[in-house]
Amino acid sequence: MTRTHLTIALALATASTALSAQDFNARPPNSPEQRPAFDGQTRAPIIDKDVTLNQEIVVQGLSSPWGMDQLPDGSWLVTERTGTLRHVQADGTVSAPIDGLPDVDARGQGGLLDVLIADDFEQSRRVWWSFAEPRGNGSNATAVATGVLSDDGGKLDDVQVIFQQQPAWASTAHYGSRLVFGQEGALYVTTGERSQREPRQLAQDVSTHLGKVLRINPLGGAAPGNPTITGGQPEIWSYGHRNIQSAALGPDGAVWTVEHGPRGGDELNRPEAGLNYGWPIVTYGEEYSGSAIGRGITAEERFEQPLYYWDPVIAPSGMTFYDGELFPDWQDSILIGGLASQALVRLELDGTRVIGEARYLQGQGRVRDVDVSQDGSIMILTDSTDGAMVRLTPVD
Repeated sequence: MTRTHLTIALALATASTALSAQDFNARPPNSPEQRPAFDGQTRAPIIDKDVTLNQEIVVQGLSSPWGMDQLPDGSWLVTERTGTLRHVQADGTVSAPIDGLPDVDARGQGGLLDVLIADDFEQSRRVWWSFAEPRGNGSNATAVATGVLSDDGGKLDDVQVIFQQQPAWASTAHYGSRLVFGQEGALYVTTGERSQREPRQLAQDVSTHLGKVLRINPLGGAAPGNPTITGGQPEIWSYGHRNIQSAALGPDGAVWTVEHGPRGGDELNRPEAGLNYGWPIVTYGEEYSGSAIGRGITAEERFEQPLYYWDPVIAPSGMTFYDGELFPDWQDSILIGGLASQALVRLELDGTRVIGEARYLQGQGRVRDVDVSQDGSIMILTDSTDGAMVRLTPVD
């Protein structure tokens, strides 16, 4: 792996493979007969049509990178889905694989997924990560482990698996798997419903962990203060989700998520305790074949509506709220990685209402994760077998 310094001014419409700034709202929805539940729930006004960004490749040659988190010294831990955790120095130097991780099932969408460091890392050196855990006979499930990074950064010690999604399933898709600390110190874990027709129904079954936002103690077990749901697993915070690969703590102190819809229907939510978000009974999406999902309905009184949705999809992965100084006009905006949209997506908010959307770097590759560096620059991971960590800064 090598570090390459490139500085490229990237406008929204400059790349030949990119959509123009006007096009992402002009494209027809997959389900034109569907209507939003309220004004502004989709296709917010386009903002930042002429903004350009400097792009610097910090390191290239990562093997399907999925998650990252910054250490106090400015370096990063980065996961590769193949099962490898890497330490990337600020100058782009990449470590050998860090030892001590449990086995992962790297088939399909599985592998080593998100990573999160402790707020007191300088004292505890504790790290958490999520992964597709093999369970035998071709089955697997999302799991979360924690360990202590050695002083030389080469090994994880005292490794413990602190959460195992139940039930396991013979599927290679929809693991969810973002990790977020709440203000109160609990660890939020997002999961998927394993994609197939049979397990997707379990997003509505609170005796399972499939298609849920979970809230756990960082060292294992349900966190105190979780909602009481009749017949429910004690870790459940909210349910009725499809596949949440984006989650972040907002400036309001709440956890926000973006989940993959099927063909249409990616959703921005602010999950609340004990509430049901409707999948697969209500959705703004349809089957990949174009047929309706269930009864083809988008709303029902017992289910929560998304704050915002996309049709066609962006295919979200990775999320953060901007809180740096380099982009003062972006303060408290949501930044989301886009896979199918091949873009960095920015949402401007007024409270919980989306009032503007922008897309940057369109056509430059699938954005798997996004974070804000200590210096206020924006870091992204591109999703490929030759993946990169890229630093974004404003053009002077």
